[in-house]
Formats: sequence, structure tokens, C-alpha cells
Amino acid sequence: MKQKGAAIVMAILIVALTAMLAASLVWEETIWARRVENNEDREDANWLAVAGTNFAAAVLNDDARHNNVDYFGEAWASELPPMAVDNGEISGFILDQQGLFNLNDLVMNGKTDMAHLAQFRNLLILLNLPPDLAEALADWIDADSEVQPPGGAENSYYLGLPDPYRAANMPLGEIGDLSKVKGFDEATIAILKPYVTVLPTYTQINVNTAPPEVLAAVLQGLTLARARQLVVRRNQHYFTDVGDFKSSVPDPDVVIPDNEVEVASQYFLVTVKASQGSSKVTLQTLLDRQGAAWPVKIWSKS
Repeated sequence: MKQKGAAIVMAILIVALTAMLAASLVWEETIWARRVENNEDREDANWLAVAGTNFAAAVLNDDARHNNVDYFGEAWASELPPMAVDNGEISGFILDQQGLFNLNDLVMNGKTDMAHLAQFRNLLILLNLPPDLAEALADWIDADSEVQPPGGAENSYYLGLPDPYRAANMPLGEIGDLSKVKGFDEATIAILKPYVTVLPTYTQINVNTAPPEVLAAVLQGLTLARARQLVVRRNQHYFTDVGDFKSSVPDPDVVIPDNEVEVASQYFLVTVKASQGSSKVTLQTLLDRQGAAWPVKIWSKS
């Protein structure tokens, strides 16, 4: 009887273990299937974002072949609202980067450019930020180890931090690099972002797309109030060339160097948001558009 009872218990255990194993296999198969599905959705969302970026490049290319002026009334400046696609959605927009102050212009050929340093100090003051941040950033980018007063910082400062590192002594790669520079905390960078950019070559300011703060910072003698009036004017009638812009600024105290302003742009930042199933992707791409050639990708990040 004892042997018979033990056999029954053993049989019950075997059945229970088999059921548990089967349930575990089903659960793992479900998880695996979901992972495969999520990976497929992610891949599809990525491809959708890339397609959206290529569409933006086509818009910019078409624009370049039809005119040599860039302003907010053109097709590239129209945001693409969320548009439904099969099991997903896509939206996006293009931002002209030459309406912004190029931080890498602070240093030319490894040395601080004093004119652009003064312009950046002007911008910082207009944004109620410490103007000494300009020297700190110039020191971070320039090739030497000379500290620029009053706010400069070189290796002696950075190597003394709790987590030491060296000054880059090279151009910025992206806005995020500012977080390593003396004085550029998260709040400061957030205030700066709408007005600055990081581009790989020297760039002029597009007066058709620049915020009034940038115009007032770059053009000596131009007040912020007057810059705002110019922005209202251009929103009604964009500037067709630099001469047209100059004629709109009759103030004799305003200095407008020819090599500082332009009415066309070369660099554009494309942002595409795509979703597919449960996956969402935001893809940002900096495009370099030179003439009527197809825009070249400088960098892309997701």
C-alpha cells in the first residue's frame, strides 16, 4: 500500500511539474514574441524617421534650386503635423541654424576672435546671463593654454575639479558639450539653446531667420527694441539681399559688416518623430546644403 501511495504522489508531482514547465515555456514564448514584435516596431520606426529626414532633404534641395534666399515663408519652414501611417505616425520640422549664433565662431584658426567674443558677451547680457561665460567658452575651444580674463578657464581649473578632466582645446561638436565648460549649468544651457548653435565652419547670420536677440548682439549699435521692429517688418516682407536689410536700418550708429550677415542659409537641423506600434523614435539630423547639391548629413542622433 505504501509503495502504491508513493507512486500516486510521484505521478501527481510529475503532472504538476510538466504543467509548470509547459506554462513557463508558453510564458517565455510570449515574452520572446513581444520582444521580436517590439524590435520590429523599433526598426520600422527608425526607417520611418530616416524616410522623413530624406523627405526634408528633398524639400531643402528643391528650395535651393528655385531661389537663393531663405525665410520663414518658404515650404521648409512649415512644420509637418502628425500624420497617420500604417500602424503608426510621423511628424517633423526643419530649423534654420544660421539664424542662430554659432558658438564655434568664437575661435578662428585656434585663436579667440575678439569681435565674436564681444558679440557673444552682448548676447549673454541680453539673456541676463553672466557675460564672463564668453571667455570660459573661448578658452575651452581655443588651442592655447592661456587663461582669458575675466572668466576664462584652462586645464588648471578643470583638473582641480572633483572629477578632473582637461579643456577640449577644439571646436564644440554639439550643444551638449557645453555642460563640461565652466559656468554652463543645465539652467544656463536651457536659456541659451533658442539662440545658439554649433556648426563645423564659420557662418554668417541669416537676418531673415535670426531672433531679435541675436540681431541685437551681432550688430553693434542695434538696440533690442529696434531689432524687434526689424523682425516685425521682415515677417511681412522678407529681406531680399543684404542691401535690402541695410536700407531697413537707417540708424547711423548701427554697424553692419558685410561678412557678418546674409539672407540665405547652409545648415539646417531636421527633427523627425516617428512611431510604429509601441515604439517611438525621435531622430535629429544636421544637414549641410551647399548650393543646389543634395544636402550632406553632418551628424545624426536618435
